[in-house]
Amino acid sequence: MIELLVVLVILGMLAGLVGPRLFGKLDSSKVKTAETQVKMLKGALLTYRLDVGDFPETDEGLEALVRAPSDERAASNWQGPYLDDEVPLDPWSRDYEYAREPAGLQDFTLYSLGADGKPGGEGLDADVGFVPDTK
Repeated sequence: MIELLVVLVILGMLAGLVGPRLFGKLDSSKVKTAETQVKMLKGALLTYRLDVGDFPETDEGLEALVRAPSDERAASNWQGPYLDDEVPLDPWSRDYEYAREPAGLQDFTLYSLGADGKPGGEGLDADVGFVPDTK
């Protein structure tokens, strides 16, 4: 019985040492997933722009990548859908933020609000993607 208790204590200590490291990797992998999804969505937006002539407007959002636009001229050039499935949620199960306004060298903003779901932040809470200029 004492041997069993010793084994359980050792397993508990190992779990206490290894567990936090594994959860840290899980959080950082969500950030990498968001970065990858933003790049994939950017590629789809660039293809959309090649076909239609411009990026989707803010009110159309990323749904324009999977559904033809209502504007007749744009719809005639639309060659989508530009994504294999629906627009993905970010790794924290929230919609990606998209707007037709410049972000650095991009002509649009496209980002996830990070782990905290709030604008800004640092580390795992930092926004991921093409964030709007704050001036």
